[in-house]
Amino acid sequence: MQSLEEFRAEASAWLTNNQLSAPPNYGAILPPTMVEQGVAWQEKLFEDGWAGIHWPTEYGGKGLTPDHQAIWLEECARADVPPYVNMVGCILAGQGVQIYGTSEQKDRHLRSILTAKKLWCQLFSEPEAGSDLGSLRTVALRDGNSWIVNGQKVWCSGGRYSDWGILMARTDPQLPKHRGISFFLVDMRSEGIETRPLRQMTGEAEFDEVFFTDVQLPETALLGPENNGWAVGMDILTKERGSIGAGAITMQRRLDALKALAAKDLDPINRQRLVQLLSKGRSYHYLGLRQGSGASVASSLNKLGITELMFETANLRADIAALEAMLEGSGSGSLLAAPGARIAGGTSQVQRNIIGERILGLPKEPRPS
Repeated sequence: MQSLEEFRAEASAWLTNNQLSAPPNYGAILPPTMVEQGVAWQEKLFEDGWAGIHWPTEYGGKGLTPDHQAIWLEECARADVPPYVNMVGCILAGQGVQIYGTSEQKDRHLRSILTAKKLWCQLFSEPEAGSDLGSLRTVALRDGNSWIVNGQKVWCSGGRYSDWGILMARTDPQLPKHRGISFFLVDMRSEGIETRPLRQMTGEAEFDEVFFTDVQLPETALLGPENNGWAVGMDILTKERGSIGAGAITMQRRLDALKALAAKDLDPINRQRLVQLLSKGRSYHYLGLRQGSGASVASSLNKLGITELMFETANLRADIAALEAMLEGSGSGSLLAAPGARIAGGTSQVQRNIIGERILGLPKEPRPS
């Protein structure tokens, strides 16, 4: 097997030679406005052998280790390019099918994920079950050899362009909320699925709401054991390793951009705010490095800290821009988008609960009976 040092050098060289053909680094989720560019990039990654670094070779991967994958993520972060077309397919769905899928499901889905022939979305959050996902109300009830799905999902990234989705739905309403949930692979072209864009206060529509009306799924849509979808979903969400190093590089880039504000003519108050933000950012940078590559509840510390840091940074930029911040542009756009980070990926309130209960050992938050 190729050594980590050799792999890093080869990956760095390839990215240097192909950086200009990459789309802008849009992050983990493919924006609806960049589908064509993202798919073309994933196709190039696959053709040149840089897709599915730690996936089995029989499904189009390189057959290397998670440590090689971590290096790939780091080098893509250093080159400031997307490491894959979309996190939902290449990480969540791909990993879920590898761990829990039948041979038929693996043959049907894995290679098409790596080649970007099929794009994926995540169908988890609901109007009454966002951060408290265990309270989801979408139901999938057995009907002979199939399932009938009814319900609504919100804040779905890429629903309008996706071919497939990963769905969590309640299959036994009589069981406690974290039980009785099953995990499904859903063909987004199925009859009865309606996707509507959600307009944000930024003026963009990055997310969708998805409605299910008597949608019939085949029995083969079930991933993992029936009524054990919560465990499947949490396993998939926490098993992926290797993003810590890439996150540290991205954090350093943010700090460099923040330091550039010091070149402006700042008053003493804003200069002090800038220094405080830089100090916080450096602390989060080292906290991430200290955590290591394994997922843990300590991730909530960084998630909460970086979210609040970016929110405060957006406000500082707006205050420095003064009246210009009221005009349409990148400054006002980042200010309007900043509150969304307190919701995406687990709300700041939920992160505080995790920190209080699981790290500090405080009593659990009272819940209504």
